[in-house]
Amino acid sequence: MNLPSPHLASLLVAASAFVILALGSIHLLYTFRGDRLHPRDPGLIAAMRVASPNLSRETTMWKTWIGFNASHSCGALLFGLVYGYLALADPTALFGSRFLLTIGLVFLVGYCVLGWKYWFSIPFRGIAIATVLYVAALAANAV
Repeated sequence: MNLPSPHLASLLVAASAFVILALGSIHLLYTFRGDRLHPRDPGLIAAMRVASPNLSRETTMWKTWIGFNASHSCGALLFGLVYGYLALADPTALFGSRFLLTIGLVFLVGYCVLGWKYWFSIPFRGIAIATVLYVAALAANAV
């Protein structure tokens, strides 16, 4: 079977998706292995393990911390897998849908804003690179 080679826009979206997939994978690993996402103050960890949020006494701040980090990772993994797959396996569906292209851009710009305001330089730079690759794909597709 002779498949057509992916065009530049597909490769750029795939590269963007790979960056987000890698960041999400690393984040998920750090959520459940090691202490890289733990507070430096052991007393804060102890307090988080007993304190409940105002929303519910059914959980602790520590459990919500782990859960939020894991679900955040899952969002990045989902973006990376879906957009990487579409870019390489079904670029006609991706580039033929303004909805999908817009959602992808909104996702990446949203992560850029969050990274700039709330995170540290490594994830922000990675997300910025992914966003630039994605915007370059949109431009290449428009040509």
